[in-house]
Amino acid sequence: MKVVVERATLLKALGHVQSVVERRNTIPILSNVLLSAEGGGLKLMATDLDLQVVETVEADVETPGATTVSAHTLFDIVRKLPDGSQVSLSQAERRVTVTAGRARFQLQTLPREDFPVIGESDLPTSFTLSSADLRDLIDKTRFAISTEETRYYLNGIFLHAPQAPGGGARKLRAVATDGHRLARFELPLPEGAEAMPDVIVPRKCVAEVRKLLDERDGPVEIALSSSKIRFRIGAALLTSKLIEGSFPDYNRVIPTANDRLLRIDPHTLAEGVDRVTAIASDKTRAVKLSLDSDRVTLSVTSPENGTASEDLPAIYGAPAFDVGFNSRYLLDILQQVEGDEVEVHLADAAAPTLIREGEDSSALYVLMPMRV
Repeated sequence: MKVVVERATLLKALGHVQSVVERRNTIPILSNVLLSAEGGGLKLMATDLDLQVVETVEADVETPGATTVSAHTLFDIVRKLPDGSQVSLSQAERRVTVTAGRARFQLQTLPREDFPVIGESDLPTSFTLSSADLRDLIDKTRFAISTEETRYYLNGIFLHAPQAPGGGARKLRAVATDGHRLARFELPLPEGAEAMPDVIVPRKCVAEVRKLLDERDGPVEIALSSSKIRFRIGAALLTSKLIEGSFPDYNRVIPTANDRLLRIDPHTLAEGVDRVTAIASDKTRAVKLSLDSDRVTLSVTSPENGTASEDLPAIYGAPAFDVGFNSRYLLDILQQVEGDEVEVHLADAAAPTLIREGEDSSALYVLMPMRV
Protein backbone atom coordinates (compact mmCIF):
# COMPACT_ATOMS: atom_id res chain seq x y z
CA MET A 1 0.00 0.00 0.00
CA LYS A 2 1.20 3.51 -0.82
CA VAL A 3 -1.01 6.59 -0.62
CA VAL A 4 -0.58 10.35 -0.30
CA VAL A 5 -3.24 12.47 1.41
CA GLU A 6 -3.52 16.11 2.48
CA ARG A 7 -2.83 16.54 6.21
CA ALA A 8 -6.01 18.50 7.13
CA THR A 9 -8.23 15.98 5.30
CA LEU A 10 -6.58 13.02 7.02
CA LEU A 11 -6.66 14.70 10.44
CA LYS A 12 -10.39 15.42 10.22
CA ALA A 13 -11.24 11.84 9.24
CA LEU A 14 -8.93 10.38 11.91
CA GLY A 15 -10.59 12.64 14.48
CA HIS A 16 -13.94 11.10 13.60
CA VAL A 17 -12.88 7.46 13.68
CA GLN A 18 -10.31 7.41 16.52
CA SER A 19 -12.80 8.72 19.09
CA VAL A 20 -14.62 5.37 18.84
CA VAL A 21 -11.47 3.51 19.89
CA GLU A 22 -11.20 2.84 23.63
CA ARG A 23 -7.90 3.84 25.26
CA ARG A 24 -7.61 0.46 26.98
CA ASN A 25 -8.28 -2.68 25.01
CA THR A 26 -7.79 -6.33 25.90
CA ILE A 27 -8.02 -7.15 22.16
CA PRO A 28 -5.04 -5.41 20.46
CA ILE A 29 -6.68 -5.10 17.01
CA LEU A 30 -9.43 -2.91 18.51
CA SER A 31 -6.81 -0.23 19.26
CA ASN A 32 -6.13 0.07 15.53
CA VAL A 33 -7.68 1.89 12.59
CA LEU A 34 -8.13 -0.02 9.34
CA LEU A 35 -6.61 1.85 6.38
CA SER A 36 -7.77 0.73 2.92
CA ALA A 37 -6.34 2.47 -0.16
CA GLU A 38 -8.34 1.81 -3.30
CA GLY A 39 -9.46 3.75 -6.38
CA GLY A 40 -9.13 7.45 -5.67
CA GLY A 41 -9.56 7.34 -1.92
CA LEU A 42 -8.37 6.20 1.48
CA LYS A 43 -10.97 4.48 3.67
CA LEU A 44 -10.55 4.62 7.44
CA MET A 45 -12.49 2.33 9.80
CA ALA A 46 -12.52 1.95 13.59
CA THR A 47 -14.69 -0.15 15.89
CA ASP A 48 -15.21 -1.25 19.51
CA LEU A 49 -17.33 -4.26 18.40
CA ASP A 50 -20.55 -2.37 19.25
CA LEU A 51 -19.95 0.81 17.26
CA GLN A 52 -18.20 1.26 13.92
CA VAL A 53 -17.26 4.42 12.02
CA VAL A 54 -16.12 4.45 8.39
CA GLU A 55 -14.97 7.51 6.47
CA THR A 56 -13.47 7.79 2.99
CA VAL A 57 -11.25 10.72 2.00
CA GLU A 58 -9.77 11.81 -1.30
CA ALA A 59 -6.21 10.60 -1.74
CA ASP A 60 -3.59 9.86 -4.39
CA VAL A 61 -3.38 6.06 -4.37
CA GLU A 62 -0.12 4.85 -5.89
CA THR A 63 -0.42 1.24 -4.70
CA PRO A 64 -3.74 -0.19 -3.44
CA GLY A 65 -3.71 -2.17 -0.22
CA ALA A 66 -4.95 -2.38 3.36
CA THR A 67 -3.47 -2.62 6.84
CA THR A 68 -4.15 -1.56 10.45
CA VAL A 69 -2.15 0.77 12.74
CA SER A 70 -2.68 2.29 16.17
CA ALA A 71 -5.52 4.80 15.84
CA HIS A 72 -4.46 7.16 18.66
CA THR A 73 -0.77 7.09 17.67
CA LEU A 74 -1.50 7.92 14.03
CA PHE A 75 -3.91 10.68 15.09
CA ASP A 76 -1.30 12.24 17.40
CA ILE A 77 1.34 12.12 14.66
CA VAL A 78 -0.86 13.73 12.02
CA ARG A 79 -2.10 16.34 14.52
CA LYS A 80 1.50 17.49 15.13
CA LEU A 81 2.51 17.65 11.46
CA PRO A 82 2.79 21.11 9.82
CA ASP A 83 -0.35 22.67 8.30
CA GLY A 84 -0.63 22.15 4.55
CA SER A 85 1.75 19.18 4.45
CA GLN A 86 1.19 16.13 2.28
CA VAL A 87 1.21 12.89 4.28
CA SER A 88 2.55 9.74 2.67
CA LEU A 89 1.54 6.34 4.05
CA SER A 90 3.40 3.32 2.72
CA GLN A 91 3.34 -0.28 3.92
CA ALA A 92 6.21 -2.71 3.80
CA GLU A 93 6.01 -6.07 5.56
CA ARG A 94 4.69 -5.42 9.09
CA ARG A 95 5.29 -1.66 9.22
CA VAL A 96 3.66 1.48 7.90
CA THR A 97 5.92 4.42 7.19
CA VAL A 98 4.37 7.86 7.68
CA THR A 99 6.27 10.65 5.92
CA ALA A 100 5.60 14.39 5.80
CA GLY A 101 8.35 16.81 4.81
CA ARG A 102 11.45 15.84 6.80
CA ALA A 103 9.46 13.90 9.44
CA ARG A 104 9.36 10.12 9.18
CA PHE A 105 7.65 7.58 11.46
CA GLN A 106 7.49 3.81 11.34
CA LEU A 107 4.48 2.18 12.98
CA GLN A 108 3.77 -1.45 13.83
CA THR A 109 0.82 -3.02 12.02
CA LEU A 110 -1.57 -5.88 12.65
CA PRO A 111 -3.08 -8.00 9.85
CA ARG A 112 -6.04 -6.53 8.04
CA GLU A 113 -7.70 -9.97 8.09
CA ASP A 114 -7.99 -9.84 11.90
CA PHE A 115 -9.96 -6.58 11.91
CA PRO A 116 -13.62 -7.16 12.93
CA VAL A 117 -16.36 -5.56 10.83
CA ILE A 118 -19.98 -4.95 11.85
CA GLY A 119 -22.21 -6.05 8.97
CA GLU A 120 -24.43 -3.30 7.56
CA SER A 121 -26.82 -5.42 5.52
CA ASP A 122 -30.53 -6.00 6.14
CA LEU A 123 -31.61 -2.63 7.63
CA PRO A 124 -35.21 -2.58 6.33
CA THR A 125 -36.29 0.82 7.68
CA SER A 126 -34.68 3.92 6.19
CA PHE A 127 -35.54 7.61 6.38
CA THR A 128 -33.90 11.03 6.32
CA LEU A 129 -33.73 13.77 8.97
CA SER A 130 -32.22 17.22 8.69
CA SER A 131 -29.07 17.86 10.73
CA ALA A 132 -30.94 20.51 12.74
CA ASP A 133 -33.79 18.12 13.63
CA LEU A 134 -31.39 15.35 14.66
CA ARG A 135 -29.35 17.79 16.76
CA ASP A 136 -32.54 18.90 18.56
CA LEU A 137 -33.66 15.31 19.08
CA ILE A 138 -30.33 14.44 20.72
CA ASP A 139 -29.76 17.65 22.71
CA LYS A 140 -33.23 17.75 24.22
CA THR A 141 -33.09 14.17 25.52
CA ARG A 142 -29.56 12.85 26.00
CA PHE A 143 -28.87 14.66 29.30
CA ALA A 144 -31.47 12.35 30.91
CA ILE A 145 -29.81 9.10 29.74
CA SER A 146 -29.02 6.89 32.72
CA THR A 147 -25.42 5.96 33.53
CA GLU A 148 -26.47 3.15 35.86
CA GLU A 149 -25.24 -0.05 34.23
CA THR A 150 -27.61 -2.37 36.13
CA ARG A 151 -30.61 -0.90 34.29
CA TYR A 152 -28.83 -1.15 30.95
CA TYR A 153 -32.06 -0.58 28.99
CA LEU A 154 -32.00 3.06 30.23
CA ASN A 155 -28.46 3.64 28.89
CA GLY A 156 -29.65 5.18 25.64
CA ILE A 157 -32.35 7.12 23.80
CA PHE A 158 -35.59 5.24 23.12
CA LEU A 159 -36.62 5.98 19.53
CA HIS A 160 -40.07 4.95 18.34
CA ALA A 161 -43.14 5.98 16.34
CA PRO A 162 -46.22 5.36 18.52
CA GLN A 163 -49.74 5.38 17.14
CA ALA A 164 -51.37 8.78 17.60
CA PRO A 165 -54.50 8.93 19.80
CA GLY A 166 -57.65 9.48 17.77
CA GLY A 167 -55.91 8.67 14.50
CA GLY A 168 -53.91 11.91 14.44
CA ALA A 169 -50.58 12.47 12.70
CA ARG A 170 -47.88 10.14 14.01
CA LYS A 171 -44.61 11.43 15.42
CA LEU A 172 -41.05 10.22 15.69
CA ARG A 173 -40.52 10.28 19.43
CA ALA A 174 -37.27 10.20 21.44
CA VAL A 175 -37.32 9.51 25.20
CA ALA A 176 -34.59 9.24 27.82
CA THR A 177 -34.85 8.77 31.59
CA ASP A 178 -32.65 7.88 34.54
CA GLY A 179 -35.48 7.47 37.04
CA HIS A 180 -35.00 10.99 38.44
CA ARG A 181 -35.93 12.98 35.33
CA LEU A 182 -37.45 12.20 31.95
CA ALA A 183 -37.06 14.00 28.62
CA ARG A 184 -39.34 13.49 25.61
CA PHE A 185 -39.03 15.11 22.20
CA GLU A 186 -41.18 14.69 19.10
CA LEU A 187 -40.81 15.36 15.37
CA PRO A 188 -43.22 14.81 12.48
CA LEU A 189 -42.76 11.19 11.38
CA PRO A 190 -40.39 11.19 8.38
CA GLU A 191 -41.36 9.32 5.24
CA GLY A 192 -40.13 5.74 5.42
CA ALA A 193 -40.27 5.45 9.21
CA GLU A 194 -43.88 4.21 9.43
CA ALA A 195 -42.93 0.57 10.09
CA MET A 196 -39.83 1.22 12.21
CA PRO A 197 -39.30 -1.03 15.25
CA ASP A 198 -38.95 0.42 18.74
CA VAL A 199 -35.20 0.79 19.36
CA ILE A 200 -32.83 1.99 22.11
CA VAL A 201 -29.79 3.84 20.69
CA PRO A 202 -26.77 3.48 23.04
CA ARG A 203 -25.23 6.47 24.81
CA LYS A 204 -21.86 6.17 23.04
CA CYS A 205 -23.49 6.05 19.61
CA VAL A 206 -25.54 9.15 20.48
CA ALA A 207 -22.36 11.00 21.55
CA GLU A 208 -20.45 10.10 18.37
CA VAL A 209 -23.36 11.08 16.11
CA ARG A 210 -23.63 14.42 17.92
CA LYS A 211 -19.92 15.12 17.36
CA LEU A 212 -20.30 14.51 13.63
CA LEU A 213 -23.34 16.82 13.48
CA ASP A 214 -21.21 19.71 14.80
CA GLU A 215 -19.37 19.75 11.48
CA ARG A 216 -22.20 18.98 9.11
CA ASP A 217 -25.36 20.65 7.85
CA GLY A 218 -27.69 18.88 5.47
CA PRO A 219 -29.67 15.66 5.42
CA VAL A 220 -28.72 12.65 7.54
CA GLU A 221 -29.66 9.23 6.21
CA ILE A 222 -30.76 6.78 8.91
CA ALA A 223 -31.32 3.06 8.40
CA LEU A 224 -32.22 0.58 11.12
CA SER A 225 -33.43 -2.87 12.07
CA SER A 226 -34.38 -4.23 15.48
CA SER A 227 -30.69 -4.86 16.29
CA LYS A 228 -28.64 -2.21 14.41
CA ILE A 229 -28.78 1.42 13.33
CA ARG A 230 -26.72 3.29 10.72
CA PHE A 231 -26.21 7.03 10.24
CA ARG A 232 -24.73 8.51 7.06
CA ILE A 233 -23.47 12.01 7.89
CA GLY A 234 -21.52 13.55 5.03
CA ALA A 235 -18.59 11.24 4.24
CA ALA A 236 -18.92 9.38 7.55
CA LEU A 237 -20.89 6.18 8.00
CA LEU A 238 -21.60 5.21 11.62
CA THR A 239 -23.08 1.79 12.43
CA SER A 240 -24.04 0.72 15.95
CA LYS A 241 -25.61 -2.25 17.65
CA LEU A 242 -28.74 -1.35 19.58
CA ILE A 243 -29.46 -2.03 23.25
CA GLU A 244 -31.41 -5.24 23.70
CA GLY A 245 -34.27 -5.01 26.15
CA SER A 246 -37.60 -3.30 26.69
CA PHE A 247 -37.82 0.37 27.56
CA PRO A 248 -40.28 0.92 30.44
CA ASP A 249 -43.74 2.43 29.91
CA TYR A 250 -42.68 6.03 30.44
CA ASN A 251 -46.23 7.37 29.91
CA ARG A 252 -47.15 6.21 33.41
CA VAL A 253 -44.82 8.77 35.02
CA ILE A 254 -45.94 11.77 32.93
CA PRO A 255 -48.42 13.63 35.17
CA THR A 256 -51.71 14.72 33.60
CA ALA A 257 -53.53 16.30 36.56
CA ASN A 258 -50.98 18.68 38.11
CA ASP A 259 -53.16 21.71 38.88
CA ARG A 260 -50.64 24.24 40.21
CA LEU A 261 -49.19 26.18 37.29
CA LEU A 262 -46.07 28.33 37.52
CA ARG A 263 -45.06 30.48 34.54
CA ILE A 264 -41.58 32.00 34.60
CA ASP A 265 -38.75 33.13 32.32
CA PRO A 266 -36.50 30.03 32.05
CA HIS A 267 -33.31 32.10 31.75
CA THR A 268 -34.13 34.12 34.89
CA LEU A 269 -34.89 30.91 36.79
CA ALA A 270 -31.73 29.17 35.55
CA GLU A 271 -29.52 32.14 36.47
CA GLY A 272 -31.13 32.36 39.91
CA VAL A 273 -30.67 28.63 40.58
CA ASP A 274 -27.06 28.87 39.42
CA ARG A 275 -26.39 31.79 41.77
CA VAL A 276 -27.90 30.37 44.95
CA THR A 277 -26.24 26.97 44.43
CA ALA A 278 -22.81 28.66 44.50
CA ILE A 279 -22.72 27.85 48.22
CA ALA A 280 -23.92 24.27 47.82
CA SER A 281 -21.56 21.36 48.33
CA ASP A 282 -21.78 18.14 46.33
CA LYS A 283 -23.73 16.63 49.19
CA THR A 284 -26.37 19.39 49.17
CA ARG A 285 -27.45 19.88 45.57
CA ALA A 286 -31.03 20.60 46.55
CA VAL A 287 -32.62 23.97 45.82
CA LYS A 288 -35.93 24.89 47.47
CA LEU A 289 -38.58 26.78 45.51
CA SER A 290 -41.05 28.62 47.73
CA LEU A 291 -44.05 29.55 45.57
CA ASP A 292 -46.32 32.42 46.54
CA SER A 293 -48.54 34.86 44.68
CA ASP A 294 -46.62 35.84 41.50
CA ARG A 295 -43.28 35.16 43.14
CA VAL A 296 -40.76 32.34 43.58
CA THR A 297 -38.12 32.38 46.31
CA LEU A 298 -35.09 30.19 45.66
CA SER A 299 -33.11 29.05 48.69
CA VAL A 300 -30.18 26.76 49.45
CA THR A 301 -28.92 25.71 52.87
CA SER A 302 -25.43 24.26 53.20
CA PRO A 303 -24.22 23.00 56.61
CA GLU A 304 -20.64 23.88 55.59
CA ASN A 305 -21.12 27.24 53.86
CA GLY A 306 -24.34 28.89 55.09
CA THR A 307 -27.52 29.93 53.28
CA ALA A 308 -28.51 31.76 50.08
CA SER A 309 -31.85 32.99 48.75
CA GLU A 310 -33.19 35.02 45.83
CA ASP A 311 -36.68 36.29 44.91
CA LEU A 312 -37.80 35.99 41.29
CA PRO A 313 -40.90 37.42 39.57
CA ALA A 314 -43.28 34.81 38.18
CA ILE A 315 -46.91 34.15 37.29
CA TYR A 316 -48.44 31.94 39.97
CA GLY A 317 -51.95 32.02 41.41
CA ALA A 318 -52.32 28.69 43.22
CA PRO A 319 -51.91 28.16 47.01
CA ALA A 320 -48.44 28.79 48.40
CA PHE A 321 -46.18 25.79 49.00
CA ASP A 322 -42.54 24.67 48.96
CA VAL A 323 -40.90 22.11 46.69
CA GLY A 324 -37.28 20.98 46.33
CA PHE A 325 -35.34 19.83 43.27
CA ASN A 326 -31.88 18.62 42.43
CA SER A 327 -30.40 21.86 41.09
CA ARG A 328 -28.29 20.16 38.41
CA TYR A 329 -31.26 18.25 37.04
CA LEU A 330 -33.38 21.42 36.98
CA LEU A 331 -30.63 23.37 35.19
CA ASP A 332 -30.20 20.60 32.60
CA ILE A 333 -33.86 20.98 31.66
CA LEU A 334 -33.95 24.79 31.73
CA GLN A 335 -30.93 24.95 29.39
CA GLN A 336 -32.98 23.19 26.70
CA VAL A 337 -35.90 25.66 26.86
CA GLU A 338 -35.62 28.19 24.03
CA GLY A 339 -38.63 30.44 24.59
CA ASP A 340 -39.19 33.36 26.98
CA GLU A 341 -41.56 31.43 29.23
CA VAL A 342 -41.63 27.95 30.69
CA GLU A 343 -44.63 26.21 32.24
CA VAL A 344 -44.01 24.27 35.47
CA HIS A 345 -47.00 22.08 36.37
CA LEU A 346 -46.89 21.02 40.03
CA ALA A 347 -49.08 18.91 42.31
CA ASP A 348 -47.35 18.70 45.69
CA ALA A 349 -43.86 18.42 47.19
CA ALA A 350 -43.63 14.68 46.50
CA ALA A 351 -45.30 14.25 43.09
CA PRO A 352 -43.57 14.34 39.67
CA THR A 353 -43.41 17.83 38.14
CA LEU A 354 -44.14 18.46 34.45
CA ILE A 355 -42.06 21.12 32.65
CA ARG A 356 -42.67 22.35 29.09
CA GLU A 357 -42.72 25.51 26.99
CA GLY A 358 -46.42 25.22 26.24
CA GLU A 359 -49.16 22.76 25.39
CA ASP A 360 -47.99 22.46 21.77
CA SER A 361 -44.29 22.21 22.59
CA SER A 362 -42.40 19.36 20.93
CA ALA A 363 -40.35 18.86 24.11
CA LEU A 364 -41.66 17.71 27.49
CA TYR A 365 -39.79 17.06 30.75
CA VAL A 366 -40.66 15.35 34.03
CA LEU A 367 -38.63 15.99 37.17
CA MET A 368 -38.94 14.19 40.49
CA PRO A 369 -38.78 16.50 43.55
CA MET A 370 -36.31 16.16 46.43
CA ARG A 371 -36.97 16.41 50.14
CA VAL A 372 -35.57 19.70 51.45
